[in-house]
Amino acid sequence: MAVRPGLWPALLGIVLAAWLRGSGAQQSATAANPVPGASPDLFPHFLVEPEDVYIVKNKPVLLVCKARPATQIFFKCNGEWVRQADHAIEHSTDGGSGLPTMEVRINVSRQQVEKVFGLEEYWCQCVAWSSSGTTKSQKAYIRIAYLRKNFEQEPLAKEVSLEQGIVLPCRPPEGIPPAEVEWLRNEDLVDPALDPNVYVTREHSLVVRQARLADTANYTCVAKNIVARRRSASAAVVVYVNGGWSTWTEWSVCSASCGRGWQKRSRSCTNPAPLNGGAFCEGQNVQKTACATLCPVDGSWSPWSKWSACGLDCTHWRSRECADPAPRNGGEECRGADLDTRNCTSDLCVHTASGPEDVALYVGLIAVAVCLLLLLLALILVYCRKKEGLDSDVADSSILTSGFQPVSIKPSKADNPHLLTIQPDLSTTTTTYQGGLCPRQEGPSPKFQLSNGHLLSPLSGGRHTLHHSSPTSEAEDFVSRLSAQNYFRSLPRSTSNVAYGTFNFLGGRLMIPHTGVSLLIPPDAIPRGKIYEVYLTLHKPEDVRLPLAGCQTLLSPIVSCGPPGVLLTRPVILAMDHCGEPSPESWSLHLKKQSCEGSWEDVLHLGEEAPSHLYYCQLEAGACYIFTEQLGRFALVGEALSVAAAKRLKLLLFAPAACTSLEYSIRVYCLHDTRDALKEVVQLEKQLGGQLIQEPRVLHLKDSYHNLRLSIHDVPSSLWKSKLLVSYQEIPFYHIWSGTQQHLHCTFTLERVSASTSDLACKVWVWQVEGDGQSFNINFNITKDTRFTELLALESEGGVPALVGPSAFKIPFLIRQKIITSLDPPCSRGADWRTLAQKLHLDSHLSFFASKPSPTAMILNLWEARHFPSGNLSQLAAAVAGLGQPDGGLFTVSEAEC
Repeated sequence: MAVRPGLWPALLGIVLAAWLRGSGAQQSATAANPVPGASPDLFPHFLVEPEDVYIVKNKPVLLVCKARPATQIFFKCNGEWVRQADHAIEHSTDGGSGLPTMEVRINVSRQQVEKVFGLEEYWCQCVAWSSSGTTKSQKAYIRIAYLRKNFEQEPLAKEVSLEQGIVLPCRPPEGIPPAEVEWLRNEDLVDPALDPNVYVTREHSLVVRQARLADTANYTCVAKNIVARRRSASAAVVVYVNGGWSTWTEWSVCSASCGRGWQKRSRSCTNPAPLNGGAFCEGQNVQKTACATLCPVDGSWSPWSKWSACGLDCTHWRSRECADPAPRNGGEECRGADLDTRNCTSDLCVHTASGPEDVALYVGLIAVAVCLLLLLLALILVYCRKKEGLDSDVADSSILTSGFQPVSIKPSKADNPHLLTIQPDLSTTTTTYQGGLCPRQEGPSPKFQLSNGHLLSPLSGGRHTLHHSSPTSEAEDFVSRLSAQNYFRSLPRSTSNVAYGTFNFLGGRLMIPHTGVSLLIPPDAIPRGKIYEVYLTLHKPEDVRLPLAGCQTLLSPIVSCGPPGVLLTRPVILAMDHCGEPSPESWSLHLKKQSCEGSWEDVLHLGEEAPSHLYYCQLEAGACYIFTEQLGRFALVGEALSVAAAKRLKLLLFAPAACTSLEYSIRVYCLHDTRDALKEVVQLEKQLGGQLIQEPRVLHLKDSYHNLRLSIHDVPSSLWKSKLLVSYQEIPFYHIWSGTQQHLHCTFTLERVSASTSDLACKVWVWQVEGDGQSFNINFNITKDTRFTELLALESEGGVPALVGPSAFKIPFLIRQKIITSLDPPCSRGADWRTLAQKLHLDSHLSFFASKPSPTAMILNLWEARHFPSGNLSQLAAAVAGLGQPDGGLFTVSEAEC
């Protein structure tokens, strides 16, 4: 049967396809199936073979095959022939050889690939025929390209020190083809070829071999393939620099031109200076050492020798030596002559020996001269005694007795009716204190000038009269008198931060109300016959320069008591609040005192006190009680030993008591948890017209260099609108930690949608990054809600700033003396002051109490400082009575004794 020439290729292809399916013969790419007797040169040869390709989104991909010589080309995908209708065929003839060339194209859609996705990979290859046989191309794999959104691992923020290595891991999202990774530093491409300090690992992590300051930046990992480009969250890398000390300066010249003095040297934390939150240098920036300079001694003449006998030339002479003392250490020589001559007669030179008559005359004249001298000395002594008697009458004894009224408190027990009703004997003579600013210096060293002093000295050069707690006019007069002198200019002008009074040996107490600051002057702390005018001052931190080094921070107010340099025979007790969370593992606590030169010195390391030391401290959870025998300016400073060291902050929320506009501001204060800081803010808010809108909270700020963040949430958008442009506000860590800045706060400003809106409900969060936090739930009416106002009613502290004599003490004077007399001597049965200390939980201070002449007096003084005015005297009486003393009537007093 004849077949048209145009049908031969099609029939041949069908026959060959059936043959291939029947035989199952499949060769590798470019393999040929020869026809017997055919020439190898006429096998199909692929000029273009299909290549691997990715489907992006829904766009189909094109596969191309081209072979020569070829009479037919078909695509086979995943083992099945592609329909002929899906082929695009082009025939041509090679001009050089005349062989037929054929090019075939097909499109593969996403739906075709998805049908077999997950079972196997989708592949295609083409088969070419010629008269000599067949040839198969290589397999081309078709994959659907994608890139997921979420990174398997993103870089995290880091804080590293200078020259430390940095590794920022990044695992890109899953994708086909696998994503390529590049890094951005502040949106600029990081090129390891240009920066040898940086390289990228096979796992796509960015490694900085040695951190530099320039490496402080935001780093972003970018993953991309043919489908998409993904960015990780930015990781902030901060390269900080820990501070380093510079070299010590040379020792300064000795402060004393002669005698004992001081010299010092200093260094600064600038080698390098701390940067980007790096740690401050540890240790002291100033060192002091004692020095001594030999004082020049000017020569002085010894007494003249006796006149020599009259010489033949009618003259006699006498001599002296420059040896009383002789000049040394550069001192000046004696001025004047060492030999003196004169005539021994007026007219004639008579050489005769003195007779017995002349000797008697000389003795008589000498006796008369001695009598006259003794009479003159007696007159001088009489005059001085009369003048002293006049001076001693300056302090009126009636004033003293009127000021020292006894305490009238009901007795704690029915069988001791006179336990607390005793009047002391006030019959004593008094003199007045006329001291200087600082203690007298030994030796000939120069004295300090009072006009340059920084601490309060006695009020004037004259004698002081006795003043009791006085009204505001007297307090203002007291401050004005102090301010008139140069060395009182550091005293606050506000009389609310000053207390003063005049005291004698009976002692007393000074208090600055509502601050927790007080000074207890025990009986016999002031020598008998002396009267001191004593002051107590609370300073604002910004008014006094207190240098802090390393991790040191101010934990207490800065308090002055004086006048400095007065003689005390017993320790007084200075009480003040602190905001530290004391722990030996976390804190190293120091008591600092300002010297007369103006420099601050560590006078006590808490926990390492020596019993014989001039200072001692009883540290409690929120207060400290300082025993001191020297008045001056004090502050409690803590040095953090670890990041666990924490300070207590008091969080206060204030808002306007009356809202006259649409705007409404909430002020959040972050204060040291001390009563003086609370008093300052309460007074400030009273001036601003603010009211407390939530109960105060306590937050523990850790020494972790992280800032304090504040934010407001859940504000009802239908009634209020926040005017903040940021999601939170921050108070820098060092502003809080230093303790020298007052009234730290953030303000959240809201705006009412309508003037009739009065209800406000929201949340205020305050937290330290990676630390403690507090949440305030606010729900109140801004026009009439005042339920939190009473929370800031400051507690009474005795009412008056100065209490003089027995009225300053809870324990009656004679009862106190009986307790001391009974418990000071050691008792074999243990009923002595040691047992009393244990009952009062003061047994950790036994060595200090034992070093004093009266341990019981020290215990009672500390009890008075801790428990006035709200102490329970009956509990103390029960503790003393429970010691089992044999004298059952020890703590009762008769009417005669009163």
